[in-house]
Amino acid sequence: MKITAIRFAKLEVPLITPFKTAMRTVQNITDLVVIIETDKGVLGYGSAPSTPIITGDTHGSICYAINNVIGPHIIGMDIEDLNAICHKIQHAIVANSSAKAALEIAIYDLWAKRFDAPLYKMLGGGKPILSTDVTISVDHIEKMLADANLAISQGFEILKIKIGTDIENDIERIYSIHQDVAKRATLRLDVNQGWTAKQTVYAMQKLENIGVELELIEQPVKSNDIKGLRYISERITTPVMADESAFSPLQVIDLIRSGAADIINIKLMKCAGLSQAIKIADLAELHDIPCMIGCMLEGSIGVAAAAHLAAAKASSISLIDLDGPALGQYDPVVGGVDFNLSNITLGQGAGLGIERINDLQELTWPF
Repeated sequence: MKITAIRFAKLEVPLITPFKTAMRTVQNITDLVVIIETDKGVLGYGSAPSTPIITGDTHGSICYAINNVIGPHIIGMDIEDLNAICHKIQHAIVANSSAKAALEIAIYDLWAKRFDAPLYKMLGGGKPILSTDVTISVDHIEKMLADANLAISQGFEILKIKIGTDIENDIERIYSIHQDVAKRATLRLDVNQGWTAKQTVYAMQKLENIGVELELIEQPVKSNDIKGLRYISERITTPVMADESAFSPLQVIDLIRSGAADIINIKLMKCAGLSQAIKIADLAELHDIPCMIGCMLEGSIGVAAAAHLAAAKASSISLIDLDGPALGQYDPVVGGVDFNLSNITLGQGAGLGIERINDLQELTWPF
């Protein structure tokens, strides 16, 4: 089964409620869908969001990188040559992690289809059932409390609290939410690079001293502040998770060696695809460092690939943050992974198991 063409489409789903972090506010899940055609008529699906403030990638840059740079290197290659294809994708261009991730998702989808097996089984097996947390966007306290209680009423047992806009307000938000829901849900804290190292230690020591228990605190400082992460890790009891500081396997090695993080957040769009995510998961397992699998507010194509990886690598990926599809008003993808609020169930169809995609808008590059 050989690659014959690559085409693009757009998929947009309105969010139930705006997604707000210290870095951005988003109203819709907007994915660029990458469709790989083969000489057997079988299609592979991948996708990527536009996240210029995080990865530096836009849909325009992703299309250009695939169409003009990476794509010509893999057209004509046989899907069975998975490692060779991924090598071409990773080395055809520097950076452009989302473009590489979207392509690799489609390639892995085709590779598993070639052998008529679900992707997670091709990656090592595992249980096809996951449970995700849900994001509570940063907002005024009353809105965050209402969102937290709604999520719990819907069956979510883990809440990921977004903060990082103002240190004193953030402390009040965290304390209020903890007081209200801590006996009913586990709390994770995501600062999205919104604090300094000293602010983080100040806030966390204050919260810990008054009995606020959190499962983890995610990326409190700027992505390049590895010393800051280590400074925090040495001074608080809450586990520190690296997100934007952990793009590549090499960065993860540096984080582990320096003792800067207790947990690594793997995201396909950050690390440039499944091949690199597998390397990170294996590295972390070697050093007894747990991993989270996360997403960049993607729809269910990209998140499905992440879910398959999590099922196959459950020994190292023990924390699930794949709520993107649950935040949308509907799921246009039919078949494959079933996203039902906190419950994620992997289908038994080949590859990602996608049967069809509703509301897909075909694109012609350049656009």
